[in-house]
This record gives sequence, C-alpha cells and structure tokens, in this order.
Amino acid sequence: MDANKLLNLYAAGERKFNGANLHQVNLSDADLKGANFAEADLSGANLSQADLSGCNLSRANLTDADLSRANLNGANLSEVNLIGADLIEVNLGETNLSRADLRSANLGMANLVGANLSEAEMSGADLRKANFTKANLIGSNINEAEFSGADFTEAVITEQEMNGGMLHIGISHKWITWAGSY
Repeated sequence: MDANKLLNLYAAGERKFNGANLHQVNLSDADLKGANFAEADLSGANLSQADLSGCNLSRANLTDADLSRANLNGANLSEVNLIGADLIEVNLGETNLSRADLRSANLGMANLVGANLSEAEMSGADLRKANFTKANLIGSNINEAEFSGADFTEAVITEQEMNGGMLHIGISHKWITWAGSY
C-alpha cells in the first residue's frame, strides 16, 4: 500500500491497517492517531514527526524506520521490532514497549516517561539524554547501551539490569525503585 492510499483510507474513517505492507512508505508529518498497524511491515518507513498517539503497532516491523520527533504517546508497541530505528526526540510517554526489540536503535533525547519497557531488548541502543522517569525496565536488557545523561528518576529497575557497570557517569537515578525481594 502506498502513502496516498493509506492517507485517503484514514481520511475516510478507516483505522485498521493490520498486517499492511508499508515497507519504506513516507508518512512524515502524517496524522494517524488511533490507527491499528498491528503486525504491519513498516520497515524503512519515514514516520518522522508523525502523530501516532494511541496507535496499535504491536508485533509490527519497524526495522530501520525513521520515527524521529514522532508522537507515540499512549501507543501499544509491545513485541515491536525497532532494530536500528531512528527514535531521536520521539515521544513514547505512557507507551507499552514490553518485549520490544530496540537493539541498536537511537533513542537520544526520547521521552519515555511512564513507559513500560519490561523485558525489552535494548542492547547496543543509544539512550543518551533519554527521559526514563517512572518507566518500568524490569527484565529489560540494556547491556552495552549508551545512556549517559539519561534520567532514571523513579524508574523501576531490577538489580540485574544494573550489574556489570552499565550505569555510566552522568545519569540521574535518584529515587529508582529496585524491584524484587531482598
């Protein structure tokens, strides 16, 4: 499906694009609030500055997609593939990213306030200056991620995520809640 067809369908009231093939589609600056892209192929898509708030992108393929400065507030991105995606300054506040694959993704300066990143794979991701305030990182893998200057205020993190010296100097981690029993 091309961008014009999708935008015309959306304008006509269609919201279900489950499993759609949108490989390398250009939807930058598009308003697609509340659309359902579950299991869609959006690999290599340009979604920069798009409004995808409240969208369902669960199990979608967004490998190498450009989501820089997009609004995904309150979206469902559970089990989404975001390997190598550009998420610079993206709004992922209150977003469900449980079991998401964010390996080598760039989330520099991203807003992840209140996001659910439980069991997310973030190894090798660029998380510099990202805001993880009140985020759930239980069971996530942040091995070899770069997160200098990231804010983990009141984030919920298990001790296992913090092992191996993964917290670099410059991170704000006041009031982190350590999950689990001791």
